[in-house]
Amino acid sequence: MSDHDQLVKLDSESVAAYLRQHPEFFVDHEELIPELRIPHQPGEAVSLVERQVKLLRERNIEMRHRLSQLMDVARDNDRLFDKTRRLVLDLLDATSLEEVIGAVEDSLRHEFQVPFVSLILFSETPLGVGRSVSSAEAHQAIGGLLGAGKTTCGVLRPNELEFIFGSEEFAQVGSAAVVSLAYQGLHGVLAIGSPDPQHYKSSLGTLFLGYVAEVLARVLPRFAAPLRSVR
Repeated sequence: MSDHDQLVKLDSESVAAYLRQHPEFFVDHEELIPELRIPHQPGEAVSLVERQVKLLRERNIEMRHRLSQLMDVARDNDRLFDKTRRLVLDLLDATSLEEVIGAVEDSLRHEFQVPFVSLILFSETPLGVGRSVSSAEAHQAIGGLLGAGKTTCGVLRPNELEFIFGSEEFAQVGSAAVVSLAYQGLHGVLAIGSPDPQHYKSSLGTLFLGYVAEVLARVLPRFAAPLRSVR
């Protein structure tokens, strides 16, 4: 007789009969105990074993849920790292200030799917590409956001949003993450925004945004001499 022929579809009575004849079954198969569902009537005493089984099942479900969440976070971080790596390589390969600015804005808008992006460079003379303002003007408008290496997340003041994202878009920005570009002098500010006021919370991790800002701050002075001494 083949293995297939030996397979028998068991009904509940057959299973019960088998367990009666083999009461030690779950001793050898303890891994099945958390999967069991043992009902009891309200008001009746619950055995200690039944309570343990219930707790094991609940913990098993909770651990599976936590593992699933960790796997989702790991996948998101992996995708985020890959996008960041490509952006950094594009910045290192850039041969002009226009290419640097284009790489940042294109990557954040299309790769990272950020609705609102602003890159403002600080220079006392016009740069001829991108958006640039004087250091004094920037400090007057958003001085509290310009600490060296500082990243700010959350809901910004209307005047700060208008200066960073412009008069046409600032009213649509619910929350933002802002990081200063500082390396041997303050070169500018990089900001990303979302229409959701809860999207960029103060507790939001900014590791990747800060990393991009650090690379950008080191690349910019190669193509714009006025940026070198701005403080």
